[in-house]
Amino acid sequence: MGEVLIKAEGVSKKFAKNLKKSLAYGFSDLVHGILGKNTKQDLRKDEFWAVKDVSFEVRRGECLGLIGHNGAGKSTLLKMLNGIIAPDEGTITMHGKIGALIELGAGFNPILTGRENIYNNGAVIGFSKEEINAKLQEIISFAELEEFIDMPVQNYSSGMRVRLGFAIAAQMEPDILLIDEVLAVGDVGFRGKCYQRISELMSKTAFIFVSHSMPQISKICTSSVLLSNGKIKLSGVNAKVIEAYYNDNKFVNVVNYIINEKIELLELKTEKQTYSDLIKKLQVIIKLKSNINIKDAVLNIFLISKEMVPVAQYNSKLNGDFFDFNLGENTLVIDLINIFLNTGFYTFSITLEHNEQKVLLWVQNLNEIKIINELSLDSPVMLKGSKLC
Repeated sequence: MGEVLIKAEGVSKKFAKNLKKSLAYGFSDLVHGILGKNTKQDLRKDEFWAVKDVSFEVRRGECLGLIGHNGAGKSTLLKMLNGIIAPDEGTITMHGKIGALIELGAGFNPILTGRENIYNNGAVIGFSKEEINAKLQEIISFAELEEFIDMPVQNYSSGMRVRLGFAIAAQMEPDILLIDEVLAVGDVGFRGKCYQRISELMSKTAFIFVSHSMPQISKICTSSVLLSNGKIKLSGVNAKVIEAYYNDNKFVNVVNYIINEKIELLELKTEKQTYSDLIKKLQVIIKLKSNINIKDAVLNIFLISKEMVPVAQYNSKLNGDFFDFNLGENTLVIDLINIFLNTGFYTFSITLEHNEQKVLLWVQNLNEIKIINELSLDSPVMLKGSKLC
């Protein structure tokens, strides 16, 4: 195990709910601090704990994922780790040079060029001009900004700013790298490069990664922490923490008609709402009302994860099944077999196609089900295999 580079012990931060109180309390705390008086106290009127009693450590070679719903305290904690704001209670110990991507464009001077901002940011991290010179071309190349590096950053798109910020932070190889949700802005190709670069740096760097994307957390992080109302609700193995994250969030599934052409969905139901382990058979019953006669329609049933990503699909045409509809109510019964999905919540989406894939019906967010497995793993789809030797 590498040495501990990040250590938080009992870290807490409070804020006031309005600007006047915030300024008054801030001035009062400043005066007490100058006079050497203890400013540790209970919450005052209109104050709340954004972060409360948070402790963890991250070693070189580890990546800690911070997850939680909006307002859980993730960004506040990251700002304290980066020294932007000070904790009201507890201590934070950081060893080595720190790179951070906390907010889109943070740390960039908009009127300076990309090249000038590379030198500014590198100096803030703690690198000399000679060290930056040695890495300059690698930064520009990684950010894919060769044609625009001498253009003012204020004229960059959001994706260009993200590419430049990550390139500076990653190519300068800091001891500690703090990354907030900003990678969500980059395109797919650049995110792939970022993941590859993080893998290359993992053995020499301690990472803290904040994201609302659980696949990203599973892909990058060695362990995770779930924050809820500023406190640590659970920490440890990614899969267990991610499962708790889903249970901690109230997901609203509103049935969403995208296309409803001459066919109306009356009902989609399953035998149960909770399934355990490998599902040998999941029976889906669909009731439709048709205003036309249809022959040889193709039905698609999708299982959708909480990330709003399709993770499994039934296509009736691939199974040699076609459906005929008469005027009025029609009932379809489909047995889906050998479904092996990870623990989590899933919803259904259906489409009905006819005449060269003309979509007559498309409905999302139907009939949430829960799957519980003995083991919670990182991938949404589990594979069954046989040992041959």
